[in-house]
Amino acid sequence: MNSRRIVFSLLAMLLAVSSSAIRPADSLRVAVRAGYSLGASTPTSIPASIRRLNSFALTPNFLVGVDVYYPLSGQWGLQTGLHFENKGMNVAVTTKGYHMAMVKGGEELEGLYTGRVEQKTKSWMLTIPLKGTYDVAKRWRLHAGPYLSVLTARRFSGNVADGYLRKDTPTGQKIEMGHAMEERATYDFSEHMRRCQMGLDLGTDYHIARRLDLSADLSWGLTGLMHSSFKTVEQTLYPIYGTLSLAYQIK
Repeated sequence: MNSRRIVFSLLAMLLAVSSSAIRPADSLRVAVRAGYSLGASTPTSIPASIRRLNSFALTPNFLVGVDVYYPLSGQWGLQTGLHFENKGMNVAVTTKGYHMAMVKGGEELEGLYTGRVEQKTKSWMLTIPLKGTYDVAKRWRLHAGPYLSVLTARRFSGNVADGYLRKDTPTGQKIEMGHAMEERATYDFSEHMRRCQMGLDLGTDYHIARRLDLSADLSWGLTGLMHSSFKTVEQTLYPIYGTLSLAYQIK
């Protein structure tokens, strides 16, 4: 079963549960939320062509939005909302024989690259979660379900340095990349990033005051960061982020 079928199956299950226990509209609870996220867009396993992680810089990743909670029967509930958030990272790795496309001196190059790669990734998006909730105790609530994100801005770019490219084939023309900025090559794959992303979110809420909750969430993208037709980056990159947030109930 592919990732889209998983998400759609979960959506159908949540909607079926909610329709079986309809309550009056005044049962709805509305909260505003603000949070901070840490994570990366990464393959599920590191390929042999990536030899070393040189640096990983955390970037400011914020979340603001509105949540709507709807109680169902017993300890069950349904939660959705609209979040505006950004996710990004800056990373530098050392590669050997890593498939890359780049531009140097106005010339487009592609082949197997050995050396240093610096990458900057940033996405701004609107996210709609749909989660089932379960109250395990008076102050604790678990929640899990799919989400859909629509990107409003995106960036996937960087440069390569201190190495060389074997053009087209492993034994192709050797093109040197220096350390100085004018000796490097650059790349920009921003247009190949998906505008719509789907994934799963799971976490917990802790009720710390009359109207205030503290939440911890883990979101795992299932569709990958780039379009499936994009083959320049060898591995599928999945956005995986943890978020710590506060929610204040306004209704």
